[in-house]
Amino acid sequence: MELRELGQTGYNVSVIGLGTVKFGRNSGVKYPIDFDLPGDREIVELFSAAREQGINFLDTAPAYGLAEERIGTLLPDPRGWIIATKVGEIFENGVSAFDFSAAAIRRSVERSCRLLRRDYLDLVLVHSDGRDLDIIENSDAFQTLRELKQLGDIAAFGLSGKTVAGGLAALEQSDAVMVTLNADDQSQLPVIEAAAAAKKGVLIKKAFDSGHLADPATLTDIARTPGVHSIVVGTLNPDHLAANCRAVDPG
Repeated sequence: MELRELGQTGYNVSVIGLGTVKFGRNSGVKYPIDFDLPGDREIVELFSAAREQGINFLDTAPAYGLAEERIGTLLPDPRGWIIATKVGEIFENGVSAFDFSAAAIRRSVERSCRLLRRDYLDLVLVHSDGRDLDIIENSDAFQTLRELKQLGDIAAFGLSGKTVAGGLAALEQSDAVMVTLNADDQSQLPVIEAAAAAKKGVLIKKAFDSGHLADPATLTDIARTPGVHSIVVGTLNPDHLAANCRAVDPG
């Protein structure tokens, strides 16, 4: 699996990253087919399959229910894994709640470190509720993450956003962005292009539009997009994971 330098973060991430929402949450999600949460053994086997494919990057979030806790407990050998998590959103009692205050950001980072069993976090993304610019310009989120980076509690930060304007603003103040890109949604290409010019990290979400698209060949085109570093794909099926990896690394 090809590794790509994630902007100027110093991290080299696999072109395919493993998304973990299905590790800990199966309600209030947009997948077309219902699923049960996997057992511990199933997750451990998926980690092993990912490692065999050369994957070294995991994406998670507090809003993914039990995902962070299960990663911290079940990841067989945490060495060599790069983990991105998020702040700003939690999911409790079937609904999402957003809080971008300094206190909430600090609590979230502390909790993620504890659950993931890490001394510091590799990459923290603000989990936007869609108000990207308002969060960046009028909340404490970015300033707090900047301070936590200076303290060494996190190594890099950025935005998992929903708008072009928000993505462009985030690139001016942070290390990386996570944006949607798939066969049906190319709207974030200006953000990817700007990130490439600024040498900032780019992670791709919703490459399969939360399961509504299915052809692994779409990953080939996304991986060839200049500026893209890693495509986060969530699956519980090792065969699907292998097919996704072949789409970007057929050799």
